[in-house]
Amino acid sequence: MPKANNWKTRIGGHETVLLAVLIAEWFYFNSVGPRFGSLDNSHDILRHSVEIGLLALALTPIILTGGIDLSLGSLLGLCAIVFGKLWRDAFLPIPIAAGCTLGVGALAGALNALLITKLRLPPLIVTLGTYSLFRGLAEAITRGLDTFTNFPAWFLFLGQEHWWGLPAQALIFLGVAAAFWVLVHRTTCGRSFRAIGFSPEGARYAGLPVERRVALVYMLAGLTAALAAIIYTARVGQAKADAGTGYELFAITAVVLGGTSIFGGVGSVHGTLLGVAAIAVLSNGLVHARQPREVAGMLTGLLLILALSGSALPRLLAGWPRKPTRTPSANST
Repeated sequence: MPKANNWKTRIGGHETVLLAVLIAEWFYFNSVGPRFGSLDNSHDILRHSVEIGLLALALTPIILTGGIDLSLGSLLGLCAIVFGKLWRDAFLPIPIAAGCTLGVGALAGALNALLITKLRLPPLIVTLGTYSLFRGLAEAITRGLDTFTNFPAWFLFLGQEHWWGLPAQALIFLGVAAAFWVLVHRTTCGRSFRAIGFSPEGARYAGLPVERRVALVYMLAGLTAALAAIIYTARVGQAKADAGTGYELFAITAVVLGGTSIFGGVGSVHGTLLGVAAIAVLSNGLVHARQPREVAGMLTGLLLILALSGSALPRLLAGWPRKPTRTPSANST
């Protein structure tokens, strides 16, 4: 139990530091960009961070179990195309097209889960393959040219207007975040994610249904990516095959930056939310500081490297100092 308390203290400390960094970011960019602290810009930050935030929430339980999913950005693009195709070419009402799109996302997550749990393939290799598969399918459906536009105004309201003084999609994001927080922090299922991340074999020995739990988190990720695709389409007013390109990098960075160990077993949803906020403020603030957009990508990559290094440091320290190995003497037999 003392060890568990030590981990809780460490994560709490990490989140406190991250919150301080977030506040420092806000004050700095507010000093260099006169419009950065305005209410309109704050809404803009919220609006543009929802899709990445949804992917980061979906990745949190996956990384907690010791897995990874590199395909979520590509799946977002595929689901956006499926949604547009069902609405425009299959003449389905938008609510039915959205429901079918959510089903496609869940099936795509189930494909990842099947390959990982039944064939025992590494999640990195599986999702790297489906990363290319999903993006290739989106390109094939559109032939790299077709774009779905002219969505009705009531649907665009979801991504471009306000409810109760907040961007409409931000309220959906808060609801999804609350659901993931309850799942990860207040359910037996959520506690099993950490056990699986610490030791899958130990979790099996304890009687936990490891394969079912792992399948669940990948299917939830697919479902959440499909929801992000629908919100993305409503925000930009079109569905295209390159939607979500690079989003998986930002989402993984947010999760690891928020204190979730890339090795699994340690992490929190509220830490992920702080990570999303830190990246969103950084990206938006650099624009107001008149820095090239490429700088945001460079700094995000640097943040990911630093976060991964911080995640690996406890394991390195745990094995230090190492006992010197004895070399056999020349006279030994």
